[in-house]
Amino acid sequence: MKQWSTFLVPALLFGSVYAQQRPVMTTQDYARAERFLTATQQYVDHVPGRPTWLSGDRFWYRNLIAQGSEFILVNAAKGTRTPAFDQQKLAESLSGVTNTKYTAWMLPFQEFTYAPDEKFITFSAHGKSWKCDLKSYQITADTTPKNRADRRNETLSPDGKKSAFIKDYNLWLRDLSTGQLTQLTKDGVKDFGYATDNAGWKHSDRAIVTWSPDSRKIATFQQDERAVGDMYLATTNVGHPTLEAWKYPLPGDSAIAMIHRVIIEVENPKVIRLQVSPDPHRSTLGDDISRGGELNDVQWSEDGSQLAFVSTSRDHKQEKVRIADAVTGAVREVFGETSATQFESGQTAISWKYLPKTKELIWYSERDNWGHLYLYDATTGQLKNQITKGDWVVLSLTDVDEKNRTIYFMAGGKETGNPYFAHFYKVGFDGKNLVSLTPEPGNHQISLSPSGNYFSDLYAQPDVPSVLTVRNTSGKLVAQLEKTDLTRLKAAGWKAPIPFSAKAHDGKTDVYGLLYTPTHLDPNKKYPVIDYIYPGPQGGSVGNWGFAASRRDNQALAELGFIVVELEGTSNPKRSKSFHDMSYGNMAENTLPDQISAIKQLASTYAYMDTSKVGIWGHSGGGFATACAMFRYPDFFKVGISESGNHDNRNYEDDWGERYIGLETKGKDGKSNYENQANQVHAKNLKGKLMLAHGMMDDNVPPYNTLLVVEALEKANKDYDLVIFPNSRHGFGAYSNYMMRRRWDYFVRHLLGAEPPKEYLIKSVADPRNEVK
Repeated sequence: MKQWSTFLVPALLFGSVYAQQRPVMTTQDYARAERFLTATQQYVDHVPGRPTWLSGDRFWYRNLIAQGSEFILVNAAKGTRTPAFDQQKLAESLSGVTNTKYTAWMLPFQEFTYAPDEKFITFSAHGKSWKCDLKSYQITADTTPKNRADRRNETLSPDGKKSAFIKDYNLWLRDLSTGQLTQLTKDGVKDFGYATDNAGWKHSDRAIVTWSPDSRKIATFQQDERAVGDMYLATTNVGHPTLEAWKYPLPGDSAIAMIHRVIIEVENPKVIRLQVSPDPHRSTLGDDISRGGELNDVQWSEDGSQLAFVSTSRDHKQEKVRIADAVTGAVREVFGETSATQFESGQTAISWKYLPKTKELIWYSERDNWGHLYLYDATTGQLKNQITKGDWVVLSLTDVDEKNRTIYFMAGGKETGNPYFAHFYKVGFDGKNLVSLTPEPGNHQISLSPSGNYFSDLYAQPDVPSVLTVRNTSGKLVAQLEKTDLTRLKAAGWKAPIPFSAKAHDGKTDVYGLLYTPTHLDPNKKYPVIDYIYPGPQGGSVGNWGFAASRRDNQALAELGFIVVELEGTSNPKRSKSFHDMSYGNMAENTLPDQISAIKQLASTYAYMDTSKVGIWGHSGGGFATACAMFRYPDFFKVGISESGNHDNRNYEDDWGERYIGLETKGKDGKSNYENQANQVHAKNLKGKLMLAHGMMDDNVPPYNTLLVVEALEKANKDYDLVIFPNSRHGFGAYSNYMMRRRWDYFVRHLLGAEPPKEYLIKSVADPRNEVK
């Protein structure tokens, strides 16, 4: 006993001295870092919102300025910029009816719109709808029937008079003026219901339909999940837990969600079943069959007599373009395309279009290694001509002027510089007269007027603030409307990230990213490196190549004493087909060889980067990549934080793995082609410090993914750290700031070698100007 005590006392003393020698982070240090989160946006002025086009080639937008918000009306034809209304008068009138004092710049709109005749505006405030006469500025309660479906899960018809919704597995119709309900289908049952998007990670009760232009027909489907396996989650609470169970197919399952396509006549309800075999729950772009409540890959003829659609195979390798007779349900196959890996019909949006007037179809394909547009004869299925070509990529089809046979589209890589900068172009159906409509360098976001004569253009770079202009579709600049002002932001101590390019793991392919450094950088010091990663393959770490005052907590981490890197690696989209396919079949590559290559190259340029201390973190796919980095490259990555990772794609929804790995197969040894890509298989290789985190009610990436890794680490006798959120979904919800603080603490303690302040509370500080939404 005495011997043990003699040994213990020096050990305790040594531990105490060691703790005292570690650098200490203070609450002031964390508070300073916290200033560089989204709250920095409040110091940015002249930030234009999304334009809303009106009649007569006019549009309005909300503009954030130092005082608050201003609403601007633009006449594109005249090139004028004027106030949309008298904000002072409106503030005074609203103050009078609500007994709350408002200033001209802080109007509490939750929704705002011009009325069709533009003599008054309507808006929501205080949970009520209001109407303001723009001549008298008298405010009254707005009792006008809304030209939309007020109910979240209903899908509005083009004429604004009716909406479709699901009830008891069937599709129903609501007359918005009378409230009358009509049942459109009657044979829907549990797991074989109409218009439902409940499949895998996406489960909602919103009706997934595409209305015909005349509002008389609906294109939808009856989804068969009767043989699909279930996913289970259980709440954490006092008493009996609540069990959540829903259909969640996995790679390799014999049964997945299948859609039986139908057309429904709504005036005299009738279901017309298309004469074609059921299709897998798949889209030509993405892992969901709907966007914004509409069914993907279907397009009506203007008179509602025909429906063009594309069927996608389970493995995304085969596409079939078909046209259905909306009266009989007969289906004609037009043409098809097969990819050796996976087919995509665009980069940022589905980019095929049926042109029934001329019996043509514009098709997107990467058959020559670049994403381009092709013109097909929709009667014979024969290729007429390639429309765009070259070593650059069409990102999305924006608009088609059938009368003048002109196509408008976004593309990347055609101009010199960063290939991720999107530009706006037009070209003839024959591929001639290609014109760049946005000559300025940067990433362009455009909004085309309904007439097709003008467009607004918001362009920027990560280190260059935004400019808003309006141009005509001949390319002539009509007016510059806004130029974002960073004066107050820079005065608050902000600095821009550093754009960079490097060579990928193959030593020849260019990859691009952003570098974040402390605002008080000492070039003579060595700083640990943190790699923020999202490997895609449907997107990348940087994502938005425009301007943003903050990107996640990248700059905040830099302020704590790190160099932060985010890189778009190979196998991310918006480049060539071969670039995107570099890791096809092996998602475990996770762009990690590119990350290591780029960090080493950056360190040769920026000597303050310490590559002996490299950390990595990511969420979802980034969580998968982080654990993979710690297991496969344990001598390079020393600290990792893996959040909500899909660590074994056999345990993630079917469409994801089967799209980027292919269908599950078994070798002669009986092993799955997915098995060696699973993180738990390599967990025994861990050398550094790893924190795992997951929400136990994650209905996107089920938490069992992380628990597989936990079990493997325990079997291998490896230390790890675990943070769980008992009742949280994929993004941790209200606990996201808690996770951020734990992330800071972990890197500070294990990568920087310092002691963080105990239980620092990160507050969500919003831009006060965002009271106007």
